[in-house]
Amino acid sequence: MKTNRREFLTSSIGAGMLAMASTPPLSAAPSDTSLLKLDTIVKSPVKIASVELLISGGHYFVRSTSTDGAVGIAETNERIRYLYPILQQLVMPYFKGKDARAIESLVDGVYVHSSNYKLAGLALWCCVGWVEFSLFDLLGQVARKSVGELLGGVIRTEIPVYLSSMRRDTTPEQEVEWVGKRMEETGARACKLKIGGRMSKNADASPGRTDRLIPLARKTFGDAVAIHVDANGSYDSAKAIEIGKMLEAHNVFFFEEPCPFEELEETKRVADALTMPVAGGEQDTSLPRFQWMVKNRVADIVQPDLDYNGGFVRTMRVARLAAAAEMAITPHGPQGGLSTAYLVHFASATPNMGKFQEYNAAPQKREAWFEPSLEVKNGVIKVPTGPGLGITIDSTLLRQSEPVK
Repeated sequence: MKTNRREFLTSSIGAGMLAMASTPPLSAAPSDTSLLKLDTIVKSPVKIASVELLISGGHYFVRSTSTDGAVGIAETNERIRYLYPILQQLVMPYFKGKDARAIESLVDGVYVHSSNYKLAGLALWCCVGWVEFSLFDLLGQVARKSVGELLGGVIRTEIPVYLSSMRRDTTPEQEVEWVGKRMEETGARACKLKIGGRMSKNADASPGRTDRLIPLARKTFGDAVAIHVDANGSYDSAKAIEIGKMLEAHNVFFFEEPCPFEELEETKRVADALTMPVAGGEQDTSLPRFQWMVKNRVADIVQPDLDYNGGFVRTMRVARLAAAAEMAITPHGPQGGLSTAYLVHFASATPNMGKFQEYNAAPQKREAWFEPSLEVKNGVIKVPTGPGLGITIDSTLLRQSEPVK
């Protein structure tokens, strides 16, 4: 039976969650602090004494410290290697001396500080997100509450995942074999396969790969596995619709980024032509752009990346926009490390999450530098329950850290 767009919504976020979708969209204006009421959770000001960028053992961390000695730590992603000047020169200094409880207005304020809006996009918002993650960890340490509790309350303690293959260098047979093995090892009942060639103007990664991969995956995995696909903007709308009809015939769960991400009208043509859900938004960082996507139903599922989009607050705003339109949110998030903690905490507190959340399918060596491990077992990741991010980082690693200059 084919997946219908409306049926996808009700099965993914549930009737109870749809009832909450009447929440009005939130403004991105600097004066908007209506999303969180952190001053009711943390009664006294939490003044930020310092924000630092550290490196240790190949890991880059943002460490925020309050004047009372509370500490919050977040890990950056790999883009820090070329974004650190923006972080250090334009973002971190803005937060010093401010009250961390005003995190919503701080996230908005840093956008206009020093004309940072001229750099708007992934480069700026990654930097803001890393600081914001560390501040939520700090606030959680002060309040002795998890990030999920700070974000409005924990409504789920386990997060079902889909294993996301990042590969196009495999044959269909190789791909199905290794993804299938990983599903067996983790108990996952959902996966995501790469199709097309990535921003490739209709070319496949290798001749006939997509047309052979999807039927083989469905035949091998069976009907109980939710197969997602990601085209990474490979197609124009006509070709994407053609591919989409084939995907529908094999009951694919959703079709991600069928057209180049900037071509919203092309993507909308695909979404309008198909009955299966179309997903997108990984590359987007503009809240008005997300609003336009939701209002005009460019896609059925929005996929902001918590790092790229600037952190929890801005991604919660996208979730509210989606909820008001009875749409699910399934953030992009295959990075691993502490990025997994950000994703599962966000999912723990957001009503209109999609059915499965992203997790890199590549075999993961056990992350010995922090606990708990955030491993997938029986198809789910347990949400950490400790204060802040609920993550304990190896003390030796932190002791050996050095400031990035």
